[in-house]
Amino acid sequence: MRILPRSGFVQLCVQADATSWRQQRALRYAARCCRPAVGRLNSGASTLMTRLFTYTIPVDDGAAPNPFRGMCSLAICKPGIRRVAKPDDWIAGLGSKNAPSGDLSGHLVYAMRVEKVLLLKDYDQQAASNWPHRIPKVQSADLSERLGDCIYDYSSGNAVQRSSVHGLGNVITDLAGLNVLISNDFYYFGNRAIPLPNCLLPICHQTQGHRSDSNAPYFDQFVSWLRSLNLSPGQMYGWPDFIVDWGTVSFRGGCTIRKIDDENDKPC
Repeated sequence: MRILPRSGFVQLCVQADATSWRQQRALRYAARCCRPAVGRLNSGASTLMTRLFTYTIPVDDGAAPNPFRGMCSLAICKPGIRRVAKPDDWIAGLGSKNAPSGDLSGHLVYAMRVEKVLLLKDYDQQAASNWPHRIPKVQSADLSERLGDCIYDYSSGNAVQRSSVHGLGNVITDLAGLNVLISNDFYYFGNRAIPLPNCLLPICHQTQGHRSDSNAPYFDQFVSWLRSLNLSPGQMYGWPDFIVDWGTVSFRGGCTIRKIDDENDKPC
C-alpha cells in the first residue's frame, strides 16, 4: 500500500497503538534469519563490485531521501555517497538513537537500489517534464511538493538555490555530491523503521560518515534478507519521522544538523 497523503497515514495508525505495532513488527521482521552470502567473488573492496552504503540518518524529514510518488531520490546531503555510488549499488539509511519517534538504532529506515545516476544539472533539466513534484514548492499544501529535492536551478548556467528545506549553509556540501541517485526499487519505512536481524548489525554505526567497503561481507545477506520480507518495492511503509517547521529561522537558513553530518561524510 502506498502512503502519500498524511490523512491516509493517520487512518492507518489508528488501527493499532505504537506499542502493539512495534511488538508485531519485531516479531515479524527480527525473526527472519539471514541467508548465507553467495556469489560474492571477493569480500574485500573492489570498484567492479556492487556495494552496500550505510549511514545513520540524522534528520529523516522526507527530503533526503525523498521517497514520494513511487520514486526514491537522494539529491541533497550525503555528498560522499552521491559522488561514487553506481547503478545496482544499494543505499541503506539507518535509524538514529535520538530519532523523534524513539531509539531507532539497529533499524532500517529505508533501502534503495540505485537505478540511475544523474548530474545535478541534468536532474534539474529533466525534472520539469519527468518529475515536476521534485521541484520544491514550499507554499504547497502537498507535503511531497514542499519537500522537493530538485533545489538547484541551472537555467542561468550556474546553480541557484530554490526555496526549500536547505539554505545557503548547505550549498557547498550539496553541490559537492555532484550527482543525484534515483530508484524505483526501494523500501521506505520512515518512523516505522524495522529492526535488522542480528547478523546484519555490523553494518550499523551511530557515527558521522558512511560505510561501504567494510559492508562487502554483508552485501548478499542484506539483499537476501530484504527481499525475503516479500514487500512490494517502490512504496512507503511509514511516514517521515521529522516534521519540518517551515516558519523557523533555522530552516530558512539551512539544516544545520545535516550540514555538519555532510561535512563529515567520509568512509568510516
